[in-house]
Amino acid sequence: MVSGRHRMRNSIRGAGAIAAAMALVLVVVGAWFGYRQLAEPACTGQLRLNVDAAPEIEPAVQAAAAQWAENGAAAEGVCVEVAVTASDPADVAAILAGKHGVSLSGVGQAPGTAVSPDVWIPDSSTWLLRLGKEAAGFAPTNNAPIGRSPVVVAMPQPVAASVGWPEKKITWTDLLKQVTTGTKLKTGIVEPTRDAAGLSGLLALGAAAGAAGGAQAQQATTSALRALATGRSAVRQDLLAKFPRATDPASIASALSAAALSEEDVMEYNAKQPPIPLAAVYVEPTPLSLDYPYAVMPGIEPARVAAAEGLFKVLTEASFKDRLAKQNLRGPDGTWGEGFSAPQGAPSPAGTPASTAAPAEGGTAAGGPDPAAVTRALSTWTAITLPSRMLAVIDVSGSMLEVVPTANNATRAQVTLAAAQGGLDLFDESWAVGLWIFSTELVGARDYRELVPIGPLTSQRGQLKNALAGIQPKKLGDTGLYDTVLAAYKAVQDGWEPGRVNSVVMLTDGKNEDDNGITQAKLLADLKAAADPERPIQVVIIGIGNGVNRGELDAITKVTGGGVFVTEDPAKIGDIFLQAIALRPAPR
Repeated sequence: MVSGRHRMRNSIRGAGAIAAAMALVLVVVGAWFGYRQLAEPACTGQLRLNVDAAPEIEPAVQAAAAQWAENGAAAEGVCVEVAVTASDPADVAAILAGKHGVSLSGVGQAPGTAVSPDVWIPDSSTWLLRLGKEAAGFAPTNNAPIGRSPVVVAMPQPVAASVGWPEKKITWTDLLKQVTTGTKLKTGIVEPTRDAAGLSGLLALGAAAGAAGGAQAQQATTSALRALATGRSAVRQDLLAKFPRATDPASIASALSAAALSEEDVMEYNAKQPPIPLAAVYVEPTPLSLDYPYAVMPGIEPARVAAAEGLFKVLTEASFKDRLAKQNLRGPDGTWGEGFSAPQGAPSPAGTPASTAAPAEGGTAAGGPDPAAVTRALSTWTAITLPSRMLAVIDVSGSMLEVVPTANNATRAQVTLAAAQGGLDLFDESWAVGLWIFSTELVGARDYRELVPIGPLTSQRGQLKNALAGIQPKKLGDTGLYDTVLAAYKAVQDGWEPGRVNSVVMLTDGKNEDDNGITQAKLLADLKAAADPERPIQVVIIGIGNGVNRGELDAITKVTGGGVFVTEDPAKIGDIFLQAIALRPAPR
């Protein structure tokens, strides 16, 4: 019996051992399948999303993308690898402009091997605006801001204190007065054609100057821009190096004392503990902020668009504001996250609302910057700062006597001459300018007449003004376009100077009407034979009214280089003239 019970107990124990073993197997197998489920990704394949981001925001984007990857980054079942590159916005703008067959003033040409990103996060929506205005096919999507850095006027703290910082509210009108009438402030700017903060400051100062109205506005604008140009720098680090490096009064007085920079620039500069820290002066009205738009490039495949949407969601999570704070940046609403060391006097929120993103068609959202204002500001800046040797050639044919209803019934000639006079006022003493007029048979059988030879404005500005004031159209004159273009091109070529933009700027309201002159075929052949790549000459033709033949003018500049601008409303000739001047490339 005992032995029987013993055997039964052993049998029970054996059954228990088997059951335990089976349970253990089930647990192990279950754990293995669970592990496999966890270890194996929930996506297949791999898709690479290339993101170019402004250098200051790139670390935050990189960290967020890395976290997304750890969490199993995927879009529509495909694994996503995000490659984030710190890229100067001007360099990416050059790549995109070249891809769309256009050019942006100041950004130059990108290398032929350069590749455009899938997503671009520049520092400002003004880049999207400028590209969208020039290239009809540039229509990025999303474009929502993912960060913000207010644009401030950076001043050495002793200088800022002398103008009332931090207690006093300082306006752009206050600064304009200091810049144009005083000698206390030595102003500077990072080249605004390549720097969004510089452009923002230029727009704000220009708006303050324009508020004066009339001739005073023109004079204030010219004075302000020339003052800025004196202290301009090609890149931000060069400008920052101009701030005082010693605490003695002489060093402070001789150094740069005011420049438009981003709040992030000032914070980064002060973090290095310079001898004289910078004050971030929040000038009113608030200038356009850097807003870091998330632009998904047009033409990328749907899978990449889906991946871009996935990354955008990560960049709009609450935790991203803290990542931005570590880079001295605010969230898109103008408030800051944990770890942000705000400059003295910094408001929260600060900066302009995030309403500057370009919509899908490449325009601007309501409340964004005025494209015309941006174009005008950059064109005026280029006209003032780029050294040039220019021959202005003005049409005086009989049709220039037609009145312009939109210009208070002034004649085309009067509107054109006013634009030329305004341009002359902008050019500084580094320019060399000459003046011709043309029609038909102005000097015997010759269609053109030299009024002032090309020479330095230092000695002949008054002569040019007097010549412009005395121009009268020839009532029965026609348009001797072809003979004049060829002669003007050769005249500029004969005196070609290195280190300047050598150009012909022609203003005309008609097409060639000279039966006794050369043919179009002869003109184009002679221009092609005369062209010298080592001595380039830009021909810029401004067509006024509806009587011009755009194809005729384009054929000329296709050979010479340059460009054609046509406005059917002669009253707009002033802005067109500035745009035409801005087209000129940097000198050789």
